[in-house]
Amino acid sequence: MPEFYDDETLARLQYLEMDILHDFVRICEENHLTWFGYAGTGIGALRHKGYIPWDDDIDISMPRKDYDEFMRIVTEQMSDKYHVLNSETDENYPLATTRLCLNGTVFREHSMKDVDCDWGIFLDLYALENAADNPIAFWFQMWSCWFWGKILILRSIPRPYLYVHGLLAKIVTCACVISHHILRILHIKKSWLIHLRESAGRRYENRETKRIAYFCDPRPDTNTFEVAKTYPLRYLPFEDFNMPFPNNLEELLTKMYGDYMTPPPVEKRKTHFPYELDFGPYKDIEIPKKGKKEN
Repeated sequence: MPEFYDDETLARLQYLEMDILHDFVRICEENHLTWFGYAGTGIGALRHKGYIPWDDDIDISMPRKDYDEFMRIVTEQMSDKYHVLNSETDENYPLATTRLCLNGTVFREHSMKDVDCDWGIFLDLYALENAADNPIAFWFQMWSCWFWGKILILRSIPRPYLYVHGLLAKIVTCACVISHHILRILHIKKSWLIHLRESAGRRYENRETKRIAYFCDPRPDTNTFEVAKTYPLRYLPFEDFNMPFPNNLEELLTKMYGDYMTPPPVEKRKTHFPYELDFGPYKDIEIPKKGKKEN
């Protein structure tokens, strides 16, 4: 069974994440940067007009050029409130995503309990790479980026989060532990693996392509967006404002989740319930009803 938050803790966490999101949106609007929600955030918008009730994160995608510009701006202008956590700022960070973390807070997942990073309550950012138009080149780009991303995770974490259960989970966990120790014994450098992953993903960043993609999910093809179908973006209610999403959101979510409009049974509901959570200076702030940010 997944672990769930008590109502007060979840409301505080969701409120702070919305506060991070509002700062993110302000920077993007001031600098004309493109972004959109996706994955569980898209399900939340369509099914609940906000968070999935038990969910505890927000997933944001950005084309690579907009992402790079946002990283520059937030680092220069908002380092007093936020820090950027990704493999560029800390090679111990094993994921391909970027976390915009709230200074003074801690959010450390169970799978990351032994990973030495400056973990914080965060907004999850996915940089979308230009994806090759040629099917063979796309296949090679997708799988090479995915492969090196998974090897980096194995180099960093002996027991990563798995999307399988039962006997298969035990077998895969055993293989992961063995692989982790082999990579350490061979002194495979994390910086080398990061370079290989990034080089594979960004291979076509200077070309205009028909698709953009994030390749490092459990399945490397679930975050591939056809530009002609994605834009213009459409706006859907999400908590206290209208959030942009891909124009063909329903098609994408069906491919990713199947029947996403039917809530899963309790035992299959996913949360990121942390190993360590500390609200820091935000532990006593007043939270509006339903965790929504007041205008």
